[in-house]
Amino acid sequence: MMPNRLIVDRLVKHFHRKQPYPQNIQLTSLQKIRHRLRRKKEVIKAVDNVSFQVAMGEIYGILGANGSGKSTLIRLISTLLLPDSGQISFFGYDVVNDSFKFRQMINRVSVEASFFKRLSSEENLIHSARLYGLSARDAREKAEKILVRLGFDSTRMDEMMEDLSRGMQQKIAIARALLTSPILLLLDEPTTGLDPKSKRDVQRFISEIREDHDVVVLLTTHDMVEAETLCDHISIIDNGKFIATGTPKELIAQISTQGDKVTLEDVFIELTGKDLTEDVE
Repeated sequence: MMPNRLIVDRLVKHFHRKQPYPQNIQLTSLQKIRHRLRRKKEVIKAVDNVSFQVAMGEIYGILGANGSGKSTLIRLISTLLLPDSGQISFFGYDVVNDSFKFRQMINRVSVEASFFKRLSSEENLIHSARLYGLSARDAREKAEKILVRLGFDSTRMDEMMEDLSRGMQQKIAIARALLTSPILLLLDEPTTGLDPKSKRDVQRFISEIREDHDVVVLLTTHDMVEAETLCDHISIIDNGKFIATGTPKELIAQISTQGDKVTLEDVFIELTGKDLTEDVE
């Protein structure tokens, strides 16, 4: 019997880049050319020996500062990148060897979803749905139901995407991902940059997805309140490595002492030494 869970086992993904120019030294054009030719390559350990499992019906959170590796992890699971080593499997299908079957079971919402901006939201949704074999009529009916639950006025579906707010566009991105009824939903910072109401609408809907459907939800975020509210289990990633894993209560208990009120944000800063919005080169 194939395991009905997402399994990530000893996953590794490194990138190579040339060392940047010294920031505090003024170089002539000739010196820059010489420096460019002589620069050594450095290894960026984006995902470094990461392992975890997520059962059906569970929301699993990956918390990390910008540049910590969480988005690279999502791209690996969504088949957009190939791992250097390790394995990702879902229902027994391998992300590399069974990539076509793997893609049929998943969908993804990213922090910067791409659209045809001169088309309406309805046209964007129908275009995506047709790629998966859905009819235009079925796509519209399904999209309207999802968007209503997200707090989106379906009468605005004929407006061009470029005329919609960032929050509305992100709700369209979520509707697009759910049109295919995925059983593995990858949410890469889906509420970043949203206004408070849109953020609450999206968070409420994520919680409803778990209640209504048998699905694995993998959520990356640097919003600690969002993670504590939505996630059953959480892993904190730093420099490509998981440095702590547990339920929100278990993580908070790691640093709390009697009488102290500790938040998940306190845990994150204590374990990583980083601010939540800190950029990592």
